[in-house]
Amino acid sequence: MQEHHLFEYAVIRVVPRMEREEFLNVGVVLYCAKEKFLQTLFQLNNERLSSFCAEIDIPEIETYLQAFEQICLGNKTAGTIAALPMHERFRWLTATRSTVIQTSKVHPGFCIDATAMLQQLYTQLVL
Repeated sequence: MQEHHLFEYAVIRVVPRMEREEFLNVGVVLYCAKEKFLQTLFQLNNERLSSFCAEIDIPEIETYLQAFEQICLGNKTAGTIAALPMHERFRWLTATRSTVIQTSKVHPGFCIDATAMLQQLYTQLVL
């Protein structure tokens, strides 16, 4: 019988204008300590984002999301945050902030395979 592992995840959101408190889900970040797993999946729908906020700088948003991904992966070229231990990187990425890229509250669950769970959550919450 396969073992279930505790995981935590948050939905990644683009919030073009914070004063309106409107957002679009664009990705998911998932952390599973037992599997030593911290990854993100994201996709920008340019048409949806542009219709949501005509002034949005989509290339800039892509740059921010790519930095988010590099921090998840622990890529040392992504700065000092990327050099932190995995659990600290997850906490930093999911901390409450008032920026154009935000995350939902962190939610827990159990999974057998963190990669499959990330894909499942991404499909359910983003696509």
